[in-house]
Order: sequence, then structure tokens, then C-alpha cells
Amino acid sequence: MPGKLIYLMGPSGSGKDSLIDAARPYLAARGCEVIQRVITRSAEAVGEAAIGVTPEAFGALKAEGAFALDWQANGLQYGIPVQLDHWLEAGRHVLVNGSRGHLQQARERYPDLLAIMLRVDTNVLRQRLLARGREAPTQINARLARNELFLESAEALVADRVHVLDNSAALQVGVQRLLALIDAAIATS
Repeated sequence: MPGKLIYLMGPSGSGKDSLIDAARPYLAARGCEVIQRVITRSAEAVGEAAIGVTPEAFGALKAEGAFALDWQANGLQYGIPVQLDHWLEAGRHVLVNGSRGHLQQARERYPDLLAIMLRVDTNVLRQRLLARGREAPTQINARLARNELFLESAEALVADRVHVLDNSAALQVGVQRLLALIDAAIATS
């Protein structure tokens, strides 16, 4: 039986990378892989442990069919390697750090995916964005404004089969909430 795709989304600074890293050993015990994204950001950039490539290299990889999923967001290109398909076919579950804007395309290819959206209190998000030091104040304000719009549309997400996970609390609380959603999805698949 094929594995389940877990498509984790959330605003920048919502704690996706921290949550994934903290959950990694628990995910492995559940037969769940975490796939590494390919991003057109330098390897020295602060953030997730992604594979950083140039835009030219990304374009070449895409042309070769190296990605199961790919999209553009925030001036960068993101790709999920085709290893995703191999793991799913082998019955492994796979967690992907996905994109809100690409969810519909991901669902078209993987209709049974588990969509999880991280929700974060705006004040918590502001503190996280300031602490990581990647964005200018104007960029942080734009991200906070987008987060406010997301919070207002959370009910529509639930109607669209997206599980909303509040990640404003301590990291271990978020990990337990994530694992509970994954366990329930795996049990019913």
C-alpha cells in the first residue's frame, strides 16, 4: 500500500523547520521520511537544511524531471525531489515542507495528501522573525500582514480539508499536535 504524503505549510517564521527537526525521531519511528527541499538560496543562508542551488542549476534539474513538485514563492524557486514518489510507492510516509500557494497543484498530483497548516499568533511570529534576522523590517511587516489575513481565513481552510495546527506554544506541544494529526491520518489510510 502506498505511503501518505504529509504536506506541512505555514507562514515564514511559523516554526516549520524547528517543528520538523524536533519531530524527526518520532517520524522515523512511524515509518515517515522527511524530504529535503531544493531551493534557489545559497547554502550559507540561515534557515532549513535545504539543498541550495543557483537558479540555472534549478532550471536544469527541473528540465531533467528531478522534481515531483516545484513552485516559486518569495522570489525563490522550490523543488521536492522525485525521491518523494519512490518513498510513497514503497509504502513510506513522507513529510514535505510545502507551500500554501501550491497546495491545489500538490492535491492534483497527490489527492490523498494530509494538508496541515501551521497557525501562529502574530506577536509570536513577530518575535520569531526578528530573532532569525533574515528579513528587513518592511519584509517582516509584510509577512505579519499576510499572517493576519491567514488567521482571518482559517475557517475556509478547514472547509478545504486543511488541518490547522496552532504552533504558538512551546515546541514540544507543537510536536505532539503534529504527531497526533499524522497518527490519525495513517490509521485511516
